[in-house]
Amino acid sequence: MVAAVRFASLDYIISDAFSRGKMPFLLLLDQVTDVRNFGAIARAAECAGADALVVPFKGAARMGGDAVRTSSGALNHLPVCREPDLVKTVKNLKASGLATVACTEKATYTVFNTDLNGPLAIIMGAEDQGISPEILRLADHHCKIPMQGRVGSLNVSVATGIVLFEAVRQRVQEEA
Repeated sequence: MVAAVRFASLDYIISDAFSRGKMPFLLLLDQVTDVRNFGAIARAAECAGADALVVPFKGAARMGGDAVRTSSGALNHLPVCREPDLVKTVKNLKASGLATVACTEKATYTVFNTDLNGPLAIIMGAEDQGISPEILRLADHHCKIPMQGRVGSLNVSVATGIVLFEAVRQRVQEEA
């Protein structure tokens, strides 16, 4: 029997990226439990070149065959790091030199005027609860996606794709 998802050590992912001269690019999911959203997020993260997806041991989507299928196979390539405590994880990421950016509709600044270059961990929360207050307090920056329509929010997988590819856009522009 083969595991549906490949789990990895977060410490290894970070040290490996730095040792290769690459700026770590991580995505943390706080309380995202819907399998289809998780799969779509994993697909966007893999396509955006994220080094890993970080989820809590408890309060995360089930990572079985449905998640792999929904990710269109991205979970076969993207390491997933399961962490016992995301609050401690955010503290450790910051201590390791990564900027932490929490995406929340309550932010003042938009994702388009937030610096997403350098070692980075983007934090996304569940549609119903968002990011936990403690993690929001710890994050270095908060950003939002500017909304123009009458509906006040996006599906978390859609919002994640927008934020990830804004980071890609900024990083490509920085290299040019």
